[in-house]
Amino acid sequence: MTNIIDAKVLAKMFLAGAKNLESKKEWINDLNVFPVPDGDTGTNMTLTIMSAAKDVAAMENPDMKALCKAISSGSLRGARGNSGVILSQLFRGFTKSIKEKEELNIPVFADAFEKAVETAYKAVMKPKEGTILTVAKGASTRARELANEGCEDLQVFFDEIIKYADDVLERTPEMLPVLKQAGVVDSGGQGLMQVLKGAYDAYLGKEIDFSIEEAPAGSGKKANAEANSDVDIKFGYCTEFIIMLTRNFNIKQEMDFKEYLESIGDSIVVVADDDVVKVHVHTNDPGLAIQKALKYGALSNLKIDNMRLEHQEKLFKEGKAREEAPLEKPMPHKEVGFIAVSVGRGINEIFQGLGVDYMIEGGQTMNPSTEDMLNAIEKVNADTIFILPNNKNIILAANQAQAMVENKKIIVIPTKTVPQGITAIINYVPDLTPEENEETMKREIGNVKTGQVTYAVRDTVIDDKTINQGDYMGIGDKGILSVGGEVADVTASMVQEMMEDGLELISVYYGEDVTLEAAESLKASLEESYPSCDVELQYGGQPIYYYIVSAE
Repeated sequence: MTNIIDAKVLAKMFLAGAKNLESKKEWINDLNVFPVPDGDTGTNMTLTIMSAAKDVAAMENPDMKALCKAISSGSLRGARGNSGVILSQLFRGFTKSIKEKEELNIPVFADAFEKAVETAYKAVMKPKEGTILTVAKGASTRARELANEGCEDLQVFFDEIIKYADDVLERTPEMLPVLKQAGVVDSGGQGLMQVLKGAYDAYLGKEIDFSIEEAPAGSGKKANAEANSDVDIKFGYCTEFIIMLTRNFNIKQEMDFKEYLESIGDSIVVVADDDVVKVHVHTNDPGLAIQKALKYGALSNLKIDNMRLEHQEKLFKEGKAREEAPLEKPMPHKEVGFIAVSVGRGINEIFQGLGVDYMIEGGQTMNPSTEDMLNAIEKVNADTIFILPNNKNIILAANQAQAMVENKKIIVIPTKTVPQGITAIINYVPDLTPEENEETMKREIGNVKTGQVTYAVRDTVIDDKTINQGDYMGIGDKGILSVGGEVADVTASMVQEMMEDGLELISVYYGEDVTLEAAESLKASLEESYPSCDVELQYGGQPIYYYIVSAE
């Protein structure tokens, strides 16, 4: 076995790491501390790394710089959830350290591990030990020790790093009491270990299937077969490619290029990152897009799909249409726009009624990626755009998108729940500056208490509460508030734990699995229990969560 790794070997190691993570994603999902049905760490990390793996798999004999660019850009745009964003930042730091190298040895790897950890820690506002960050730092620490000790055998080097990082992972419950009580190790850390172990298997020469399949389209949204059965596809070819820039591509040229693509198609996404531009367009003449792009550099990862043919084949074979976004008219220009992450028809309508310009479907059941955020930003024709993530696991992806946009002012309001998002936009005042509104909105969301009722998917103990599979749980801002066998009782107990002096309004959003009769009965019960509070009932239509309740 070689003690020097070139781009070809590193590409195989990366793909093997991605495949190993993908094969273990459901197991990693089950490590989620809260036994909720949408535990998604494994899914988020898999979608993140597969976004880059597709680009890597399409490369033939890449050099180190091109490989690093594919890994960094692909994972950056595909990043979903906190764990996915942190994983993408680890890759970003690692590849930044090695991209100018032709071959990698132990000292280079040690430097790259350190750069990876440094980059990831900087991406998190309040790093918490006992997480994927701690496991990554453990791997980096051991790598530096081995390099300083003069280790020259890469097999020993990798083996020792994995053993040490595994030991750090096993100790994460001692660093985070919530992990210990739930009887699990950190799910993000476990995901990282599967990437490292898969990469090590490839280095050892184990037989691995390196083929990468396309991820399902969409962000967890259900396709509507009836609506798509007679869909009018205006532009027939879905065209995607990456421009490896050889000429200057500044903001003006980027806008000119987008304007040209708009003249020949729609569904346009153009994301520039250093010396690479990722392009997506639906058009009837892919050749025109390609010819224009060639003026800026060489093309790679070219992919053209005949959407009309695919549509008809799907209808014939499956009796239903492939999910496609409806054609959208360009938005009129405005000074300020709003993007909100939402799930459920009722909640969508509430946000739209409050003036949100663009809704990203996702929320709890499927965290949107950084690229989903960038696509939304592109479609909102405003100078300043406020983003409401409405989920603590989406805030990092929104921040990452914010850092990648230069031609618009992006303000992320760190809303962790749908009620916080609603409160934020209600408190927006058009006469104030964006900065003044940002300050007001951030202050007001701190006054909102949120509780959400769902069911447990496994037995566990958390927050000193014994939870059995199938139990209903009321989850507050900082932990489990109530557990029981009846939805109404659990919801009432949860609200009781949320209440404190000075609260004036209780808002109840009932989900798609709750009848209007049951919701109205709950409202009446809350009005009787809290006569000094106004109780509002609204249809949310959200899946998985029977009730979302806010008190403020």
